[in-house]
Amino acid sequence: MTVFHKLSFFILMFIFCHDQIRIAQAQEPTPFYLAYNLCSRSNYSANSTYQTNLNLLLSSLSKTFTNRNTVPLYGYRNITVGENPDTVYGSLHCREDIAPDICSACVQRAAEEVGKDSMCPNSRRAIMYYNGCVLRYSNKYYFSIMQEKPAVPLNNQNNVTDPASYLTLVTGLLDGLVIEAVNNTSSSPSLFSTGTANYTRENTVYGMVQCTPDLTPSSCATCVRSAIELIPKYFYGKRGARVLYPSCTFRYEIYPFYGQSVYATTQALPPAPVVLPPPTLQSLPNTTTSNGSNSNSLRLAVGISVPLGIAVLLSSIAVWWFYFHKKKKINAQDGKKDFRTVESLHFKFDIISTATDNFSEANKLGEGGFGSVYKGTLSDGQEIAVKRLSEDSGQGDQEFKNEVLLLAKLEHKNLVRLLGFCLHGQEKLLIYELMNASLDQFIFDTLKQTYLDWEMRYKIIGGIARGLLYLHEDSQLKIIHRDLKTSNILLAPDMVPKIADFGMARLFLIDQTQANTNRIVGTYGYMAPEYAFQGQFSVKSDVFSFGVLVLEILSGKKNTIFYESVTGGAQDLLTYAWRHWQNGSALELLDASFKDNCSRSEVIRCIHIALLCVQHSIANRPTMVSVIVMLNSSVTLPVPTPPAYLVSDQAVEDQWSLNEASFTGLSPR
Repeated sequence: MTVFHKLSFFILMFIFCHDQIRIAQAQEPTPFYLAYNLCSRSNYSANSTYQTNLNLLLSSLSKTFTNRNTVPLYGYRNITVGENPDTVYGSLHCREDIAPDICSACVQRAAEEVGKDSMCPNSRRAIMYYNGCVLRYSNKYYFSIMQEKPAVPLNNQNNVTDPASYLTLVTGLLDGLVIEAVNNTSSSPSLFSTGTANYTRENTVYGMVQCTPDLTPSSCATCVRSAIELIPKYFYGKRGARVLYPSCTFRYEIYPFYGQSVYATTQALPPAPVVLPPPTLQSLPNTTTSNGSNSNSLRLAVGISVPLGIAVLLSSIAVWWFYFHKKKKINAQDGKKDFRTVESLHFKFDIISTATDNFSEANKLGEGGFGSVYKGTLSDGQEIAVKRLSEDSGQGDQEFKNEVLLLAKLEHKNLVRLLGFCLHGQEKLLIYELMNASLDQFIFDTLKQTYLDWEMRYKIIGGIARGLLYLHEDSQLKIIHRDLKTSNILLAPDMVPKIADFGMARLFLIDQTQANTNRIVGTYGYMAPEYAFQGQFSVKSDVFSFGVLVLEILSGKKNTIFYESVTGGAQDLLTYAWRHWQNGSALELLDASFKDNCSRSEVIRCIHIALLCVQHSIANRPTMVSVIVMLNSSVTLPVPTPPAYLVSDQAVEDQWSLNEASFTGLSPR
């Protein structure tokens, strides 16, 4: 083998190991990943005594977990602040397998985010389920009380080939962990346990159970076993799943998701690369029966292999360094070329500053994770909207370049038009045509809902569909939006809908059908399950989001809030719509503002199409081409299957709602 072939072999091995690390990293999100959050629909008033007590409680809990030396036993602490009727009860609980500094950082994130507008603003009760910790507060006493509601079932989208035997294996593993957790020999068991079971020769099942340490062992066992009983109903045949109860949780996966190998330091380390074990003594060539000779042979083998291994490692690092820096240089040059192609769209900063009256508060239209949006008027009288990206925004240089380059090449009646951009020091500005308002400002506002009659809503649905079709099929590019939601649909003065915010969009090759990412972005409640849990996105991901949008437009209800179902339970909008569809009462879904003045056939067809779009199976969802055909003809529609994100049919205590939350733990916006 020549030196060239050896070097090529080592490079390929290095790339293989690097890819294995990347794949492993994608399997398990960070401890700061927000898995779910629940908010009560009972609110407190701004600047009230309750808010003051809540702020004090969150500050006190957060300070308790400021460093590894102050993290309490079992990572759990509860606090009570204030007097009736403004008493606030709160608790923080970390997963016991994560390091104290990770626990501390997770708690800080939870305390900071719970009051944000995108989470649980002004809610008297909330539960924030992060991957590494749980923050909970309430105006009702809940310490040491076992609570199974509201239940949140989440699952891995991959299936096993032998569901019956897998179910037996998983339930047996989890039941054993329950026994281990509650029968700890200490006087105060931690009510936490992890373990494994052999599934196949190649695969191991990893399990975890945990209760809040304020429960008795008996209550803990009852709580977890109640959650385990949901497996046959919700997770039959799924490789992994978990149920989040207020008082307990379990989880199982076919990959390691707990322990020091995942969260050993303040940053989640990737699992070690796959390394073949050294040969055993029995497998070494046995050239003599002498113990001395065998010992010499072993020393000789080690003496050769260690320097060779070091040389291979150094060579791999050198090749990687050369490849990485050369690619980085090429990418930088390509980036400059990209911006030169849209140089004609560049605005001077002083022009935009003058147009917005130096970004005055009076001209501010809104604010989000990316920064603020301002209204402005150019010297020729043209009105503009200016998106001013904040320096700490998750939407950085790459997303900014995405939006400029994509929108500069796109032109469609149902896409917001980019007029230009500005780069000035740390300032990054995007200049758009000025719109009337965003869609969510109309459909979720009881005062403005009446402006949208059925004819208007039907046109908006059709306009969004045509805009998506253009992105997916009809433009010179093929673009997946990845963050389609009501606040990203802007309405022109004539109420024509325009899709906006392409910072998270991804460009596809014309013949490409799907892709994967380690960076999950977007808003929970609008995400397709395969994207939210596996990072797999395609045109069908946008189709799922479109289906959610249609149901929200028809109902005037948010997908991220629980509603009373026809069977008496409380469910999210997708399940709520599905239950009405099954019971032949689909028209009950409609917003009362136009319910009595609409075309029954058009409404039923739109609900039918929306349910087809939000089906769990990617293959069963239609393309936007099919959606356009179904909207504009009387073609027979397929029978829909149940939507994704089905939740428990049991009543949810006090009408908890899942608030609209981006995956800020993975990719803050």
